Amino acid sequence: MYKHVLLPTDGSELSMKGVERGLALAKELKASATIVTVTPAWSSFDMASEARMGHADPIETFEKEASEAARRILDDAKSKAEAVGLDAKLVHLADMHAAEGIIKAAKEHGSDLIVMSSHGRRGVRQVILGSQTAEVIATINIPVLVIR
Repeated sequence: MYKHVLLPTDGSELSMKGVERGLALAKELKASATIVTVTPAWSSFDMASEARMGHADPIETFEKEASEAARRILDDAKSKAEAVGLDAKLVHLADMHAAEGIIKAAKEHGSDLIVMSSHGRRGVRQVILGSQTAEVIATINIPVLVIR
């Protein structure tokens, strides 16, 4: 059925539940798995504020912190993959909108299923808070299994 499962995570408890469920499914299907985390581009407003406060090279600091956070997220996800006996590929995409990065990773890695979590917000709360899951579903032609 499915041969390659993409598992996006931002490291939150909710997204890691999606990773865990996705890993279990990949193992059951004997599919390969890729775990992806996406870090956003730096905000010019935040960087200007940091520079005004006297912080030297705020962009380099941001990129270093984002890279370190991604490594922690992926290390945690890797340990979950190893716990179920999978050797998942780990991917960090930097300087991207989350949904854009997930879609890019799915296409580049030949994924035929995406398993991701969602808060299940509706109406005004979804509009205000946004939904990476909804954006992925609306944009990509690959099946998306949503874990709530």
